[in-house]
Amino acid sequence: MELIKELPEVFEEFAEQRQKSFLGIKKLKEQGVPIVGVYCTYFPQEIAVAMGAAVVGLCSTSDETIPVAEEDLPKNLCPLIKSSYGFAKTDKCPFFYFSDVVVGETTCDGKKKMYEYMSEFKPVYLMELPNRQTEEGLILWKKEIIRFKEYLEEKFEIEITEEKIREAAHTMNEIRKSMKRLSALMAKDPAPATGLDMFHVMYGSGFKFDKTAIPAEVDTLTKQLEDEYAQGKHLDKRPRILVTGCPIGGATEKVIKAIEDNGGVVVTFENCVGAKNHDQLVDEDNPDIYDALARRYLDIGCSVMTPNPNRLDLMGRLIDEFHVDGVVEVILQACHTYNIETKGIRKFVNEKGKPYISVETDYSMADCGQLNTRMAAFVEML
Repeated sequence: MELIKELPEVFEEFAEQRQKSFLGIKKLKEQGVPIVGVYCTYFPQEIAVAMGAAVVGLCSTSDETIPVAEEDLPKNLCPLIKSSYGFAKTDKCPFFYFSDVVVGETTCDGKKKMYEYMSEFKPVYLMELPNRQTEEGLILWKKEIIRFKEYLEEKFEIEITEEKIREAAHTMNEIRKSMKRLSALMAKDPAPATGLDMFHVMYGSGFKFDKTAIPAEVDTLTKQLEDEYAQGKHLDKRPRILVTGCPIGGATEKVIKAIEDNGGVVVTFENCVGAKNHDQLVDEDNPDIYDALARRYLDIGCSVMTPNPNRLDLMGRLIDEFHVDGVVEVILQACHTYNIETKGIRKFVNEKGKPYISVETDYSMADCGQLNTRMAAFVEML
């Protein structure tokens, strides 16, 4: 991407990045670059990046292949799991098709069992993620990160040095810093851009395979937004919304659109693609790089953790820093951990003096009318 472009064109490029990367991943495969497919924010990207691999997200966000998945999986299962398995089984996802190995984690029960079936037709490596953020859990996660490094070394016959891991940690930290600088602009009131445009930047950047180029591109966009804001180019004042809950993207962008088509603006995302993905850095000064990676990733607040105070800590900071007027939680049908956690999240948000609403949805478009009605009422209340 050229570094100087009009803002709408820049946002559009990020929005289309996933689709444009289909050919990019094929080219990398032909060049002999290892492809590592991943599903979760807990995945320690630095290990694969240190090996020179291309890391690509595989979580599917469309209902296209769900009927095929339901031949093997229960109908009353999370759509993210069914869609991911369906695209894998049908080979309709080029990222999955070209992946040399797929890496999963023991997060929710549905994913763990789905990986077992997936391993019948694709090399799958499963990392044992602790479900408690304790010192014992940290010891286990550090061992798992080292075990994963050793697996890659053996599979691809390559040495992954500590120096390379530290270089990768610095590269990924620079991406996180640039994303935080961009996201921080949404603390301005009125907001400088729509939440959907900002989401496309965060989501699309995950499909850029030259990690070293991402910070400059994002920082250029940040500077353009700052300059235009100084010229008075921004949105009108609108109720400011924080979106939290399950991973979103693709079909579930309908929730963002419902909020913003009805007068609100999403100023921050707590979800996997949003703040929890770039909020914390790897401690580059830690003499034990594996300990630094384990601490950074295990501290991510997700409903698979019990208890889950880090999610509340991050959400509280986001509510304050982005001057949030209301919180919308997105729950995918049959996502039990996030669904159960809604009670605690509602209580926390209400104690912060903010209105809260949860919406349960899937990857179909059948509930768009209902979503619009509910979001219009919620935004009007604010």
